[in-house]
Amino acid sequence: MEIKKIEKNTPEKKFSTGAIQVTVWKNVGSKDGKSHEYKTFSFTRRYQDKTGQWKSSSSLRINDLPRAVVALNKAYEYAILRAQEGVDGEAI
Repeated sequence: MEIKKIEKNTPEKKFSTGAIQVTVWKNVGSKDGKSHEYKTFSFTRRYQDKTGQWKSSSSLRINDLPRAVVALNKAYEYAILRAQEGVDGEAI
């Protein structure tokens, strides 16, 4: 029996604007028997609850939207520039 090592996917890059954070993840997949890399993006909003504990949410308030747009644009710009420079094996 072959045992495959499971590697933890760590963030490639993070962009923060206040409480909003966008994380760029590098992934490896296979299609038609060929390995390829691709990126995924996640965002979170950090906040403190009534007890002072820090929490995360993917829900945004209206005042979070401009910050989310800035962080998402930075993540998009980062990914596009890396792809155009040929740094990643991902096509645009």
